[in-house]
Amino acid sequence: MKPVPQATSLRRAPIQRRSAERLTRILDACADLLDEVGYDALSTRAVAQRAGVPIGSVYRFFGNKRAMADALAQRNLDRYTERVTERLREAGGGAGGWRTAMDAVLDEYLVMKRTAPGFSLVDFGNQIPVGARHSEPNHRVADRLTDLLSAYLDRAPDEDLRRTFLIAVETADTLVQLAFRIAPEGDERTIAETRELLRAYLARVLD
Repeated sequence: MKPVPQATSLRRAPIQRRSAERLTRILDACADLLDEVGYDALSTRAVAQRAGVPIGSVYRFFGNKRAMADALAQRNLDRYTERVTERLREAGGGAGGWRTAMDAVLDEYLVMKRTAPGFSLVDFGNQIPVGARHSEPNHRVADRLTDLLSAYLDRAPDEDLRRTFLIAVETADTLVQLAFRIAPEGDERTIAETRELLRAYLARVLD
């Protein structure tokens, strides 16, 4: 069973396995319905019906659909981190340095963009946007990547590295969104240019 999101949007964190499984079904239903009807037409009642749970079970965890979408964004970030971690583990230690790490970060984001239900509308919280009015989802992503990759790169997770990853994440986010506006599966030429741009920037900073 996938870990449930540790999101601040949860009214109550699940303790028992049965409760955690119910939360997973609710978020899965939310993701599927986002793809089918969009955020504006999404309702907590429809999510409850799709998940096969009483409406009270939804409100046990979430006060409204925005809190539910925020929890989905947090789960997306957790799963993305797991995917990147596994990819780097398979690569072996720090083999390939930051170039291997960058490819893993971009490639796994593209896979989720193409395959994860609801991701095109929620991703890590950038699209609707979800969460607090002044929340900065890309800061969350950059901080998570800094903490994850600093050991792999044998670099201290200092402010300079956090700034570097934040600029890279903001750049990649903007250009990947462009690629998916051009083509449903992401315009390959735009993605290739994005990869080259990131390599040039990171080479100047990390080499």
